[in-house]
Amino acid sequence: MSLPVRLLVAGILLLVLPLAQAADAPRWWKGNLHTHTLWSDGDDYPEMVVEWYKSSGYHFLALSDHNVLLEGTKWVELLGPTRRGPRVDYRAGGMVFERYLARFGRPWVETREVEGQPEVRLKALHEFRSIFEEADKFLLLPAEEITGRWTDDSVAGQPPLSGPVHLGAINVREPIEPRTGRDALSIMQDAVNAVLAQRERTGQPMFPHLNHPNYRWGVTPEELMRVQGEKFFEIYNGHSGVRNAGDATHLSTEKMWDVVLAHRLTELKLEPMFGIATDDAHHYHTIQLGQENAGRGWVVVRAASLTPEALIAAMEAGDFYASTGVTLAQVSREGATLTVEVRAEAGVDYTIQFVGTPRDFDRRSELMPAVPGTRPHRRYSDEVGRVLAEVKGALASYTLRAGDLYVRAKIVSTKPKPNASSPDEVECAWTQPLVASGGP
Repeated sequence: MSLPVRLLVAGILLLVLPLAQAADAPRWWKGNLHTHTLWSDGDDYPEMVVEWYKSSGYHFLALSDHNVLLEGTKWVELLGPTRRGPRVDYRAGGMVFERYLARFGRPWVETREVEGQPEVRLKALHEFRSIFEEADKFLLLPAEEITGRWTDDSVAGQPPLSGPVHLGAINVREPIEPRTGRDALSIMQDAVNAVLAQRERTGQPMFPHLNHPNYRWGVTPEELMRVQGEKFFEIYNGHSGVRNAGDATHLSTEKMWDVVLAHRLTELKLEPMFGIATDDAHHYHTIQLGQENAGRGWVVVRAASLTPEALIAAMEAGDFYASTGVTLAQVSREGATLTVEVRAEAGVDYTIQFVGTPRDFDRRSELMPAVPGTRPHRRYSDEVGRVLAEVKGALASYTLRAGDLYVRAKIVSTKPKPNASSPDEVECAWTQPLVASGGP
């Protein structure tokens, strides 16, 4: 090959290689991992729900109905709306059916009568996913909300205590039966083990995550910190009744996160747990406070491609953030430094809080007063999950100091959150913790 030809080939390679590298470079993908449809207690058809998320700029979605995968044949009655107090409960009939029929038409929409009662067939995931999925644009993940409950009747002469334990199972291939037991820890561990066993048996990437731990005060931090094989839990859930903020006698989910991290990374010698934000959407027709609407919380994952394998690998590495509205331009966990840059909106101010716990934190705790019918939470030292530094602005870094166990960032904006799950809510985001060297 002559010199001019070699130079020409080399020049072409120099032009092509950066393009190939850019095509494979990681990018951000927005998704929701907790959503309901008419397959359980949601109030719209799965195709209508999926269309809302895709048209609203999401890249991936998990339809996670209670104790069921969207497979097989399911017919539901075409019942009209009923009023439940201040809320109208829309099911499959009335305007919900009319909108569905207008959008998808016959013969896609199938109806029948059974003993004079009209019914409609719900489509399975495999029937409608090809309508919506597009390579590197939109992906559907099969999922289930494993909906269990603990009941403790061990105290003689006292009414039994009970509480919910719900776990999301993402990208599962077979439904997992709900668990019961006398405490939340055993139920969580059994469900996590079932998901991980299915992952091992099928070779498919999948993961469990604990949903809304403060829902009816079902899960305590002491139970959550001890679950092995669990990497994720919801620090934000858009349902109006899940008590993300805790109360005077229960920890917020954020404080719970720090308690869990502090103990897992020290005496328990377990891997860190990552925080996710989700919708837990049930209601798609009345948009207001007190309704469980879509678009309230999500995760943004940095991965090279929009595939289950890439997304799950990135999440398990902690390469994602949770958000209720704040968009991050950069999250870097390089060495011992966590750097955060906000994609700032005009007229909105931002505060970046770096939150962490010292390695030698005060491990003392005390029981708080119990709410009748529930188990009490424990109160922990202010050293657990304290603000290590705070920066006003859209760009900030924190380098771990001697004695720091970990650091995570919370970004708080001044922008009121549209369609919030609680009054006076503002848009926020949370990064995953950067753990100091020497951790587990």
